[in-house]
Amino acid sequence: MASQDWAEKDFYKILGVSKDASDADIKKAYRGLARKFHPDKNPGDAKAEKTFKDVSEAYSVLSSKDDREQYDAIRAMGGGARFSAGGAGGQGGGAGFDDVFGDLFGGGRGGRRSSPGFGGSGLPPEFADLFGGGGGFGGYQQTPTKGADRSAATSISFAGSIHGTKIALREPNGDVIDVRIPAGIKDGQKVRVKGKGQSGAAGPGDLVVTVNVKPHDFFVRDGNNIRIHVPVSFSEAALGADISVPTLTGDTVRLRVPAGTPSGRTLRVKGAGVKSAKGDGDLLVTIDVAVPQKLSKEAEAAVRAFAAATADGDPRAGLKEKAKL
Repeated sequence: MASQDWAEKDFYKILGVSKDASDADIKKAYRGLARKFHPDKNPGDAKAEKTFKDVSEAYSVLSSKDDREQYDAIRAMGGGARFSAGGAGGQGGGAGFDDVFGDLFGGGRGGRRSSPGFGGSGLPPEFADLFGGGGGFGGYQQTPTKGADRSAATSISFAGSIHGTKIALREPNGDVIDVRIPAGIKDGQKVRVKGKGQSGAAGPGDLVVTVNVKPHDFFVRDGNNIRIHVPVSFSEAALGADISVPTLTGDTVRLRVPAGTPSGRTLRVKGAGVKSAKGDGDLLVTIDVAVPQKLSKEAEAAVRAFAAATADGDPRAGLKEKAKL
């Protein structure tokens, strides 16, 4: 930039800082304005692009100790004083404009000084810090990006979702991608395989696999809890009993059914559900009171005796009152 242009511009005002601003204040002001007016954030906005250029030019001068001192000296001369273009034989014998400013910048007569700190790209060093570096104002270089992700889907067994498993996905070209399914994965969750997506300038994308879990005939997952239904006899429900119930590990646990347990009540076995890093789920056991389809004469007689002994109790008492609209 010609030194005359320096004299005509108030770089402190452009950055919105005082003339005695510290280097840190100048840098902070520049970063905020550069982000705000960067052309990538204001596509097609000529005014924003010009402001961005002015801000970058101001920062490049004021961030350099020597350039700032020279700029302040120029401004102290009168903020844009004009000199005649004549030489030693010119009118009044005064020095030409470039003679005066050439001494200040070491640039020589008639020369133009490149903006300090811009390098070959025409952008200040801070541009690389903020936006990844790049070319001149005519065509901003974008940060290289990874390739796009690819997607796939697979189905696994319920056991595979609980204990973890490994599947193989075959590419159209015959290549096989091994995918590790972590233990405890839920139906519909996704697994990401790094580097198996489409290629890109900054490396390949990923393969995102949606995992569908096949239902189990007995176990039903509810978050990290597992729900099961367990039948008990009438006498076990009425009198109470200790029963064995199966778990995800293939073992069984003992569960106490309290006396008087109705059909449909759910009992909990702590920590016998799905294992996860955030904690273990529980086994939720719903009790189903089994009604015998056939009774022997002895059993029928016992049931009739029970009915007679409990005839004063009405399980439907108050039902009509509850049903009122």
